Amino acid sequence: MSDELGRVRQMWHLLEPLHAVLYYAPEAFEEASALGYAVDERWPSYFAWRAAPLGEAGAARVTETFYSFSPAMVDAYVPAIWSVASPEDVLAARRRAVDHAYRTLLGEAATAQETAEAAALVRRVAEAADTTGRPLAAANAALPCPDEPHLALWHAATVLREHRGDGHLAALAHAELDPVEALVSFAAIGAARREVFASRRWSDEEWLQAGERLSKRGLLTDDGTATEAGRALRAEVERRTDDAAAAPWRVLTDQERERLVELLGPLWVAVLGSGLLPSETTLGIGKV
Repeated sequence: MSDELGRVRQMWHLLEPLHAVLYYAPEAFEEASALGYAVDERWPSYFAWRAAPLGEAGAARVTETFYSFSPAMVDAYVPAIWSVASPEDVLAARRRAVDHAYRTLLGEAATAQETAEAAALVRRVAEAADTTGRPLAAANAALPCPDEPHLALWHAATVLREHRGDGHLAALAHAELDPVEALVSFAAIGAARREVFASRRWSDEEWLQAGERLSKRGLLTDDGTATEAGRALRAEVERRTDDAAAAPWRVLTDQERERLVELLGPLWVAVLGSGLLPSETTLGIGKV
């Protein structure tokens, strides 16, 4: 991995937890409940929070852009989420949720000058991102950036997170990995346990058939672990993903990137130290 791509991956590792707060914070579930969403599981609000920038998207659109979820799972929540609240109301509640969650998690740091400095740097990067052909990034980038620094930081981090995610889907397509094959091949290199990927609700039969297809391509062994070719293909997917995410970060100088790492570090520690986020996710952070 080149030094540049290593830095791009480092910034993803720092920003991803700051974005993911929305999907796990009690304050977000309180806002979701106030809108009328069931909160005994996280998926109704997850699909609403993440899809709202797309407008009143249907199941096909959400399945396509989210990619890794079983179509049957998406159908269970979309478009029903829009009968509970409009995308506009969801977006307003999303901002309130992040505001309350950040103030709780970060305390005085939420409104500190250092957070404002970090937000300004991340916003510059987000505004430099080309969102052509990147639907989730483009939809979030089209939203007005909040004035409050901690909300501006979350907004910019979200644009970059979805920009990276959209690029990752292009890398998976180049590798000819369909949604369930993408998960099976990722599990095969130890990115996360099979039980973690089960959250995407592919059936056992769909998972088995995907494994058989990958085996025929020489990517999986009989016991379901990745072959050397399988590991090489996943490494290439990650390289392409990092490469596709790199361009906007070039607006910062080396000194500015180093300063941003310094500024984000305490926020990252606060979020991870809260225990709010799961230690193992389908993203494979820290494993690949």
